[in-house]
Amino acid sequence: MKILVLSKYDDKGASSRYRFYQYVPSLRNEGWEVKTEPLLSNNYIAFLYDNKELPLLEIILSYFKRIFLLLKKNKYDIIWIEQESFPWIPFFIEKIFIKSKTKIVTDYDDAFFHRYDQHSNKIVRYLLGSKIDSVMNYADLILAGNDYLARRARANHVKQIEIFPTVVDTEIFKKMKVHKDNVFTIGWIGSPGTAKYLYTIRNAFKKVFDEGGVKFSFIGAGDLMFDEFPYENINWDETTEVKEISKFDVGIMPLPDSPWERGKCGFKLIQYLSCCIPVIGSPVGVNDKIIQHGINGFKANSTEDWVKYFQILKNDSALREKMGIQGRNFIINNYSLKNNSMRLVSLFKNIILE
Repeated sequence: MKILVLSKYDDKGASSRYRFYQYVPSLRNEGWEVKTEPLLSNNYIAFLYDNKELPLLEIILSYFKRIFLLLKKNKYDIIWIEQESFPWIPFFIEKIFIKSKTKIVTDYDDAFFHRYDQHSNKIVRYLLGSKIDSVMNYADLILAGNDYLARRARANHVKQIEIFPTVVDTEIFKKMKVHKDNVFTIGWIGSPGTAKYLYTIRNAFKKVFDEGGVKFSFIGAGDLMFDEFPYENINWDETTEVKEISKFDVGIMPLPDSPWERGKCGFKLIQYLSCCIPVIGSPVGVNDKIIQHGINGFKANSTEDWVKYFQILKNDSALREKMGIQGRNFIINNYSLKNNSMRLVSLFKNIILE
C-alpha cells in the first residue's frame, strides 16, 4: 500500500512534524510505502520566524511541484493532506487536481477555516470562506485534533470523522535531570506567531515578579517586548527543547476565548505534562479537557487566578512534583505516540477496505 503525505511544512514546522512525520516510521513498519512531500520548505520556516520577506519565487515553484505530484496521484492508495492541497487557492481549482478514486484523508490541528471565513477582506471571504468546508466534504476521512474541529466537519456531512489529538513520543518527552537554581521558573514554549498570547497575562507576570523569587523562560517566542521584568528568551531547537522544558517549575498556556483559539489542540500542555511539569492554562477549547484542575495543574480565568496559582505552585514543591507525575501518567494514557500510531494504522487499513 502506498501513501502520499502532502504536509504543509517540512520537518521544522511543528504542525507537520507532530501530525505527520512522527507517524511515518510506524506506517513503514506495517509495510506501507510512504512518500512525504511538504509544500513549504524549512527555508520558508526560517524566513517566517525571522520576520523576513518570504521567498515568493520558492513558494510559486512549490505550488507547481505539488501540481505535478497530484498528476500522478492514482499510483497511491491514500493521499494524506494537511488542511488543504493549495492554500489561498479556491476549491474549484484545487478539486481539479485532487479528484480521483484514491482515498483522501485531511488533517486539522487548528481552526484553519477561520483564516478564510473570518478574514477582514470581503473578497477573500467570498472566494475562500467555505473552502475548507468543501475540502472536508470531499475527504474520505477527517482527522480532527479536537472536538471543535470535528464539529465543523460534522456540519459538512463528512463520510468519517475521527478526533485524533496531537501527541508526543513519551520516550523523548520525559523529565530530564538538569541543573537548575532555586528560583521558581515560569516557562512557555511556542513560536513567534503564538507569543502574542503571553501579553494577555502580562499583569499577572508583573505581580508575581514583584513578589520576588520568580523568573521567566520563553522558548521560541521571537522578539518580545516586556519592559516590566527580565526574562530568558531562548531560541527553539529540537535537540534541546526537552532539556529546556525540564528546567520549568510550571508550564503555561494562556489563550483568549475566541473562535481561532477554540480550535487549538493544547500541544504546549501536552509537552509540559509529558515532562512531568505541572501546568496553568486558560480553559479554552481542548485545554479545558487536558488540564485536570487541582490534579495536574490549574485552570485560570483571570489575572487573579493566574497570580493565585503561580503562588500556590511556587510555595509547594511537593505539590509540583505530585502534579507532574499525575500529568505524565495522563499523557501516557491519552496523548502518547505509541497508542496513536496503532490507531492511525488501523484507520488507514479500514478506509482502504471500504
